[in-house]
Amino acid sequence: MPSPPAGMTVPGLQKQGVYHQVMRGQTLWQIAQGYGVGIKDIIDSNNIPNGTALEVGQLLFIPGAKEAKDVSGHTKDNNKNEFIWPLKGKVLVYFDDPIGVSTVSHGIDIQAQAGDTVQAVREGDVVLADYMSGYGQTVMIDHKDGFISVYARNAKLLVKRGDHVYKGDAIAQVGQMGNRVVEHFEIRHGSQATNPLYYLP
Repeated sequence: MPSPPAGMTVPGLQKQGVYHQVMRGQTLWQIAQGYGVGIKDIIDSNNIPNGTALEVGQLLFIPGAKEAKDVSGHTKDNNKNEFIWPLKGKVLVYFDDPIGVSTVSHGIDIQAQAGDTVQAVREGDVVLADYMSGYGQTVMIDHKDGFISVYARNAKLLVKRGDHVYKGDAIAQVGQMGNRVVEHFEIRHGSQATNPLYYLP
Protein backbone atom coordinates (compact mmCIF):
# COMPACT_ATOMS: atom_id res chain seq x y z
CA MET A 1 0.00 0.00 0.00
CA PRO A 2 1.57 3.33 -1.04
CA SER A 3 2.27 5.99 1.59
CA PRO A 4 -0.12 8.96 1.63
CA PRO A 5 1.23 12.25 0.29
CA ALA A 6 2.79 14.73 2.70
CA GLY A 7 0.19 16.92 4.34
CA MET A 8 -2.63 14.45 3.88
CA THR A 9 -4.96 14.25 6.86
CA VAL A 10 -5.34 10.70 8.12
CA PRO A 11 -8.38 10.32 10.43
CA GLY A 12 -7.72 6.62 11.20
CA LEU A 13 -9.34 4.63 13.94
CA GLN A 14 -6.85 5.58 16.61
CA LYS A 15 -5.48 9.08 16.07
CA GLN A 16 -5.97 11.96 13.72
CA GLY A 17 -2.90 13.48 12.18
CA VAL A 18 -1.02 14.38 9.03
CA TYR A 19 2.10 13.17 7.27
CA HIS A 20 5.09 15.51 7.21
CA GLN A 21 7.82 15.08 4.60
CA VAL A 22 11.29 15.56 6.08
CA MET A 23 13.33 18.31 4.44
CA ARG A 24 17.13 18.57 4.41
CA GLY A 25 18.56 19.61 7.79
CA GLN A 26 15.35 19.07 9.76
CA THR A 27 15.47 17.34 13.14
CA LEU A 28 12.81 15.64 15.21
CA TRP A 29 13.17 18.48 17.72
CA GLN A 30 12.49 21.11 15.04
CA ILE A 31 9.53 19.22 13.59
CA ALA A 32 7.99 18.61 17.01
CA GLN A 33 8.38 22.31 17.87
CA GLY A 34 6.81 23.33 14.57
CA TYR A 35 3.72 21.21 15.12
CA GLY A 36 3.50 21.78 18.85
CA VAL A 37 3.68 18.06 19.70
CA GLY A 38 6.06 16.04 21.83
CA ILE A 39 9.09 14.30 20.34
CA LYS A 40 8.02 11.08 22.09
CA ASP A 41 4.61 11.24 20.37
CA ILE A 42 6.29 11.34 16.96
CA ILE A 43 8.76 8.59 17.91
CA ASP A 44 6.01 6.29 19.20
CA SER A 45 3.72 6.93 16.22
CA ASN A 46 6.48 6.12 13.72
CA ASN A 47 8.40 3.40 15.62
CA ILE A 48 11.69 5.28 15.21
CA PRO A 49 14.71 3.30 16.51
CA ASN A 50 17.27 4.98 18.77
CA GLY A 51 20.12 5.05 16.28
CA THR A 52 18.13 6.11 13.23
CA ALA A 53 18.65 9.56 11.73
CA LEU A 54 15.92 11.20 9.69
CA GLU A 55 16.23 10.89 5.92
CA VAL A 56 15.35 13.56 3.38
CA GLY A 57 11.95 12.74 1.89
CA GLN A 58 10.95 10.46 4.77
CA LEU A 59 7.28 10.68 5.76
CA LEU A 60 6.55 11.13 9.46
CA PHE A 61 3.06 10.77 10.90
CA ILE A 62 2.34 13.75 13.19
CA PRO A 63 -0.40 12.68 15.63
CA GLY A 64 -3.05 15.26 16.43
CA ALA A 65 -2.00 17.69 13.68
CA LYS A 66 -4.74 19.00 11.41
CA GLU A 67 -2.64 20.36 8.58
CA ALA A 68 0.93 20.15 7.30
CA LYS A 69 3.21 23.00 8.30
CA ASP A 70 6.34 24.51 6.80
CA VAL A 71 8.93 24.04 9.53
CA SER A 72 11.94 24.44 7.27
CA GLY A 73 12.29 28.19 7.69
CA HIS A 74 14.61 29.59 10.35
CA THR A 75 13.84 32.77 12.20
CA LYS A 76 16.54 34.33 14.34
CA ASP A 77 14.85 33.15 17.54
CA ASN A 78 14.14 29.62 16.28
CA ASN A 79 17.73 29.20 15.14
CA LYS A 80 18.94 30.28 18.57
CA ASN A 81 16.99 27.44 20.19
CA GLU A 82 18.17 24.70 17.86
CA PHE A 83 21.08 22.43 18.70
CA ILE A 84 24.37 21.93 16.86
CA TRP A 85 26.87 19.08 17.14
CA PRO A 86 29.49 19.47 19.90
CA LEU A 87 32.02 18.30 17.29
CA LYS A 88 31.87 16.38 14.05
CA GLY A 89 32.69 12.70 14.01
CA LYS A 90 31.37 9.19 13.63
CA VAL A 91 29.00 7.99 16.35
CA LEU A 92 30.59 4.94 17.97
CA VAL A 93 28.10 4.35 20.79
CA TYR A 94 24.41 5.19 20.51
CA PHE A 95 21.85 6.15 23.14
CA ASP A 96 20.64 3.09 25.09
CA ASP A 97 23.48 0.90 23.76
CA PRO A 98 24.67 -1.55 26.44
CA ILE A 99 28.01 -0.43 27.93
CA GLY A 100 28.34 -2.93 30.73
CA VAL A 101 26.69 -5.89 32.37
CA SER A 102 23.75 -3.91 33.72
CA THR A 103 23.96 -0.40 32.31
CA VAL A 104 23.30 1.43 29.04
CA SER A 105 24.62 4.62 27.49
CA HIS A 106 22.72 7.76 28.43
CA GLY A 107 24.12 9.61 25.41
CA ILE A 108 26.36 9.10 22.39
CA ASP A 109 30.12 8.66 21.99
CA ILE A 110 31.54 10.67 19.08
CA GLN A 111 34.85 9.68 17.49
CA ALA A 112 37.35 12.54 17.46
CA GLN A 113 40.99 13.44 16.96
CA ALA A 114 43.35 14.29 19.81
CA GLY A 115 43.20 18.01 20.48
CA ASP A 116 39.79 18.55 18.86
CA THR A 117 37.77 21.35 20.41
CA VAL A 118 34.33 20.70 21.87
CA GLN A 119 31.74 23.45 21.36
CA ALA A 120 28.58 24.43 23.22
CA VAL A 121 25.55 23.12 21.37
CA ARG A 122 23.36 26.02 22.53
CA GLU A 123 23.60 29.17 24.64
CA GLY A 124 23.44 28.70 28.40
CA ASP A 125 25.16 28.81 31.78
CA VAL A 126 27.91 26.42 32.84
CA VAL A 127 26.64 24.64 35.96
CA LEU A 128 29.47 22.08 36.19
CA ALA A 129 33.07 22.17 34.99
CA ASP A 130 34.93 19.56 37.01
CA TYR A 131 35.78 15.90 37.39
CA MET A 132 32.69 13.69 37.75
CA SER A 133 32.83 10.02 38.68
CA GLY A 134 32.17 7.81 35.67
CA TYR A 135 32.39 10.77 33.30
CA GLY A 136 35.87 12.21 33.83
CA GLN A 137 36.43 15.90 33.15
CA THR A 138 32.90 17.11 32.43
CA VAL A 139 31.05 20.26 31.43
CA MET A 140 27.31 20.71 31.97
CA ILE A 141 25.41 23.61 30.42
CA ASP A 142 21.94 24.67 31.56
CA HIS A 143 20.02 26.09 28.60
CA LYS A 144 17.34 27.65 30.82
CA ASP A 145 14.38 25.92 29.14
CA GLY A 146 14.50 22.52 30.80
CA PHE A 147 17.41 21.23 28.70
CA ILE A 148 20.92 20.49 29.97
CA SER A 149 23.79 19.36 27.72
CA VAL A 150 26.61 17.18 29.05
CA TYR A 151 30.14 16.91 27.60
CA ALA A 152 32.34 14.22 29.15
CA ARG A 153 35.70 12.41 28.76
CA ASN A 154 37.54 15.68 28.14
CA ALA A 155 41.29 16.19 28.39
CA LYS A 156 41.02 19.88 29.27
CA LEU A 157 38.19 22.18 30.30
CA LEU A 158 38.13 25.68 28.80
CA VAL A 159 35.27 27.08 30.91
CA LYS A 160 34.44 27.29 34.59
CA ARG A 161 31.24 27.05 36.61
CA GLY A 162 29.18 30.24 36.32
CA ASP A 163 30.41 31.14 32.82
CA HIS A 164 27.80 32.15 30.26
CA VAL A 165 28.49 30.57 26.87
CA TYR A 166 27.01 30.98 23.42
CA LYS A 167 26.31 28.39 20.76
CA GLY A 168 29.59 27.39 19.12
CA ASP A 169 31.85 28.62 21.93
CA ALA A 170 34.84 26.37 22.70
CA ILE A 171 34.28 24.74 26.10
CA ALA A 172 36.73 21.81 26.23
CA GLN A 173 39.34 19.74 24.44
CA VAL A 174 38.39 16.16 23.72
CA GLY A 175 40.05 13.40 25.72
CA GLN A 176 40.85 9.74 25.38
CA MET A 177 39.06 6.67 26.70
CA GLY A 178 41.21 3.56 26.51
CA ASN A 179 42.77 3.55 23.06
CA ARG A 180 40.01 5.70 21.55
CA VAL A 181 39.68 9.48 21.33
CA VAL A 182 35.99 10.10 21.96
CA GLU A 183 33.60 12.71 23.31
CA HIS A 184 30.66 11.48 25.37
CA PHE A 185 27.66 13.77 24.83
CA GLU A 186 24.23 13.81 26.45
CA ILE A 187 21.10 15.94 26.27
CA ARG A 188 18.89 15.85 29.35
CA HIS A 189 15.36 17.20 29.57
CA GLY A 190 14.81 17.86 33.23
CA SER A 191 16.35 14.86 34.97
CA GLN A 192 15.65 12.53 32.03
CA ALA A 193 18.37 11.58 29.54
CA THR A 194 17.09 11.78 25.96
CA ASN A 195 18.49 10.64 22.63
CA PRO A 196 20.79 13.42 21.32
CA LEU A 197 20.22 12.33 17.71
CA TYR A 198 16.63 13.56 17.96
CA TYR A 199 17.94 17.10 18.42
CA LEU A 200 21.12 17.23 16.32
CA PRO A 201 20.92 18.24 12.63
